[in-house]
Amino acid sequence: ALGAMRDPDLVRQIGEITANEIRVTGQDWTFAPTIAVVRDDRWGRSYEGYSEEPTLVAQNAAAMVEGLQGKPGSADYLKGGHVLASIKHFIGDGGTDHGVNAGNTTCSEAALRDLFAPAYAAAIKAGAQNVMVSYSSWRGTKMHVQKGLVSDVLVGRMGFPGFVISDFQAIDFVPGCTVSDCPQAANAGIDMFMTANDWRTLYGNLVNETSAGIIPMARVDEAVSRILRVKVEMGLLNAGKPSQRPYAGHYELLGSPEHRAVARQAVRE
Repeated sequence: ALGAMRDPDLVRQIGEITANEIRVTGQDWTFAPTIAVVRDDRWGRSYEGYSEEPTLVAQNAAAMVEGLQGKPGSADYLKGGHVLASIKHFIGDGGTDHGVNAGNTTCSEAALRDLFAPAYAAAIKAGAQNVMVSYSSWRGTKMHVQKGLVSDVLVGRMGFPGFVISDFQAIDFVPGCTVSDCPQAANAGIDMFMTANDWRTLYGNLVNETSAGIIPMARVDEAVSRILRVKVEMGLLNAGKPSQRPYAGHYELLGSPEHRAVARQAVRE
């Protein structure tokens, strides 16, 4: 519906409002926007995407990222009333065969580039600092171990400067991995693993595999440096407690009349 508005400026404003309201609750990172190019409406998450048309998705991806994070180079970029965005799910999540969620995308490399990559290029240009990798596969290999696409293309050729995060416990779906053990994903370019109750086991395995040389220390250094650089840019290392940061506790902003007016404008458009 937001894509159908064909109004990136309003999408940018929605991003700004969303960031403000997130900051009120003490959070500084949102797992949005989904910039999938939806090619099969049978996909259960089609509503998360802006369009089936790559250019329209790219325009709105850039607008939402800028709204959430602020403009790169500005004093309040990633600070104040802005939050860290997460562009997802890299790559081809909206193009799986028959629309199967977390399924297999079998398109050609050219189609992957021309259909699904433009939104990432636009979002990176707009300042995106986090990418979440998709549960899905490309040509039968899970994206979480696609080093050629994560490290070589996203980071190398597309120049993504931020850090890469796994989807929630997605490594459990990689053949040969478990929810708490997947050096293949770390070596493919995953900088941060998203997990829950088994994080201690995952941490222990990562330490042991690095000590054994299964995961090169250079890969660990790269991952840590990419995460810390974003934290520094966000000012998190000296920001104090979430409750002491700008906008924290200003609950009058949640669903305020001004914010609701923008929501109604979006519905009308």
